[in-house]
Amino acid sequence: MIELLQKVRVIDPVSEIDELFDVLITDGYIKAVASHISDISSDTKIRDCQGLVLGPGLVDLYSHSGEPGFEERETISSFLQAAAAGGFTRVSILPDTSPAIDNPALVAQLQQKRRGSLSPLHPCSPTPLLHIWGAITLDVAGKQMTELADLAAAGVVGFTDGKPLENLALVRGVLEYLQPLGKPVAFWPSDRQLTANGVMREGPDALRFGLPPIPASAETTAIAALLELVAAIGTPVHIMRVSTARSVELIASAKAAGLPITASTTWMHLLLDTKAVKSYHTSLHLDPPLGNPRDVVALRAGVRTGVIDAIAIDHTPYSYEEKVQAFAEAPAGAIGLELALPLLWQYLVETEEFTALELWRALSTSPAECLGQKVSAILPHQPAELTLFNPQQTWKVERKSLYTLSQNTPWLGQQLKGHVVQTWC
Repeated sequence: MIELLQKVRVIDPVSEIDELFDVLITDGYIKAVASHISDISSDTKIRDCQGLVLGPGLVDLYSHSGEPGFEERETISSFLQAAAAGGFTRVSILPDTSPAIDNPALVAQLQQKRRGSLSPLHPCSPTPLLHIWGAITLDVAGKQMTELADLAAAGVVGFTDGKPLENLALVRGVLEYLQPLGKPVAFWPSDRQLTANGVMREGPDALRFGLPPIPASAETTAIAALLELVAAIGTPVHIMRVSTARSVELIASAKAAGLPITASTTWMHLLLDTKAVKSYHTSLHLDPPLGNPRDVVALRAGVRTGVIDAIAIDHTPYSYEEKVQAFAEAPAGAIGLELALPLLWQYLVETEEFTALELWRALSTSPAECLGQKVSAILPHQPAELTLFNPQQTWKVERKSLYTLSQNTPWLGQQLKGHVVQTWC
């Protein structure tokens, strides 16, 4: 198939380009990129793309699938359809399924599920590539190491439990064992004793709303301990779910000292702070919790400067019944694959706090680099792994407009601006 995208805004973090171009795509490859393309065959499909944005396909570092174990929340098929609808061409699922992804047989089973999934957007839109995180510990219970080498041979993208690992001796052993395997390893630093029964970031809003607080030190002390182990052993590490201003400072200092670390925050931690919890909407119960206003300022600055390398979606589906509880009793998490790009664009790019390149880099090339992968530039002869986005198209977030099986989001029922038109992969 041959397609000519005319006058599309090309945002390419690899080439540092944000300009209007014509882009010719032939059989999955970029044939030409120029200010004007007129030398085309008669069977070329011509699309007027004025006002549309074309960038590298989005890459999600980590999210949750319901399947296996909780298919009423999300199946692999619905997860991948939601990802495609959100502009993602690569997604990575966490291993805390039921059973946990702690053996090669389950890795193979899930990859087979991906091959049976269909993309919802367009006859030519592909199913996103599915990457699978292998569990560090058996049943993600934090006690006994899995057969890490066997999981690496089975093709996992890297290793994480997606849960806090509090046994530092185990963390040290994992770092030593993984060093020769050359796979990414990700940790979520959180001291569960300091977290206790808290559900909201400690501060004046937690007092005002009468919710049990979580001190910032629950995160920062765990990050500090992890950084000491990385300094001692030297194994590269990815730090997940960064949510406090002090964490950004610790990571900046560690990077300045040359430690081999990368870091990510989640999209909702960039958009909302503790004031939003006033509604007691259970989809605002997150773990780690939403930060105080100064945390959000620091996280946004961290993403812009590269201290925080990537924005993760951390899509966490739950059924209606699971979320219809008191705020503190509801399970933590919210969906996001179909919502993140429109909302981040609307509230960060259109307000000119972020440039389009800064946002697109944090959602595409940078998360790929955290996984040890590359994203091709939007140049002739490169594979067409692309997302076409309409920043002005409005749509309503409701059950019939979402491909995910769950609706646990504070934006349910609201009009959003920005919609993915098509992906290529």
